[in-house]
Amino acid sequence: MSEAGAALIWSPFDSQADAEQVARTLVEEGLVACANIVPHLTSIFRYNGQVQQASEVGALFKTDARLLERATTRLAELHPYQTPAICGWKADSAPHETRTWLAELVDRDNA
Repeated sequence: MSEAGAALIWSPFDSQADAEQVARTLVEEGLVACANIVPHLTSIFRYNGQVQQASEVGALFKTDARLLERATTRLAELHPYQTPAICGWKADSAPHETRTWLAELVDRDNA
């Protein structure tokens, strides 16, 4: 089993159901190992030239760094927003056990 590193992806959703559906698909497709869904976010943002506020649900996805681009691309395809905010980054530090768990995604399904 090879070991690259950990990566995280953050994205807000309109509803818990949408976040859960996308998370389940990404896990089933082997692009992420886990998703943590955080309910009841208040988002203040600029969109279409105006400052707006909305209630949203956040999702933090965990994946292997080698899958980061594929996972963010697929998330954008699945996301119900017309212009979803999706941010992915490589984690600076993760325990060996976490990196090994995430590397299994690549070695098993996505090599």
